[in-house]
Amino acid sequence: MDRKVKTAVILISVAIALLLLLNLFIGSVKIPFKEVVSILFNGESTKQSWEFIVLQSRLPQAITALLCGASLSAAGLILQTAFRNSLAGPDILGINGGAGLGVALVMLLFGGNLSAGNITIGGSLSIVVGAMIGAFAVMALILALSNKLRSSVMLLIAGIMISYLTSSAITLLNFFSTAEGVHSYTMWGMGNFGGVTLKQLPFFSTVSLIGIGIAILMIKPLNALLLGEHYAQNLGINIMRTRTMLLISTGILVATTTAFCGPISFIGLAVPHLARLILGTNNHKSLMPVTILMGITIALLCNLISALPGDKGLIPLNAITPFIGAPVILYVLLRGNNR
Repeated sequence: MDRKVKTAVILISVAIALLLLLNLFIGSVKIPFKEVVSILFNGESTKQSWEFIVLQSRLPQAITALLCGASLSAAGLILQTAFRNSLAGPDILGINGGAGLGVALVMLLFGGNLSAGNITIGGSLSIVVGAMIGAFAVMALILALSNKLRSSVMLLIAGIMISYLTSSAITLLNFFSTAEGVHSYTMWGMGNFGGVTLKQLPFFSTVSLIGIGIAILMIKPLNALLLGEHYAQNLGINIMRTRTMLLISTGILVATTTAFCGPISFIGLAVPHLARLILGTNNHKSLMPVTILMGITIALLCNLISALPGDKGLIPLNAITPFIGAPVILYVLLRGNNR
């Protein structure tokens, strides 16, 4: 690891630590600094409501933002490399659309409940289950298509078509649904890192870390793919197996994040470009860890900004992320056009 990469890792890590602390100390409810410290280190406070806010809301939300940022940025980097397309993002294969369709079916068609025999799932758990079923169904379809479509470009087009189909289905469900159902689905679609409870956090963290671990293990094949599929094959890379592993990793990362937090835009698309601009390299040995760290930083920053209105409520994530991501993409497009 050269000096430039080490410097970037250190600075970004310091920013992550600072933002993580700010996410714990700042929120819609004002809690004194000493009280937050006491709650975090002693588990005690003069008010039980403050204990609940810090331990049951802010802490899980900060950890969720951290894992979501890492997951979406890693997925974005994988897709941009695999498809050799700088505008590829985690939603390009239709996995976000599949999750959205799953949630739409639960909220708008089944009234918020899922039933199988004597088992009924309701509330937020039914939304998570619906989203994950939809996302993994699309991932399975993409995996099946990847065995038929040898070209990455053709597979990319297939993903876009799947996105259109899921979008059309969601539009129809919204049209025939009640006003309450449409409102609930719209709120989910705005994005929110507060969708993971403390009890759900171990499962969410485990699945996310598995997906991130697979992404890190694919660094060598990703570097080979930069030189083209034919060159990668000459280096002994199994293209079909590599593509399958990349899709599985992306599917796990995007499906888990979308299921719990909604379809969060721009983080997966813009963060890999930020990492490239900082490092000036496409070597995934350096690019992957810095991209993951940058994703964590951006996600924690967005979560902090969402709480700035204070007692007036939280700003939806998808109202914040475009202000950060869109200028980056515009800069990349203009920079590429001037070369």
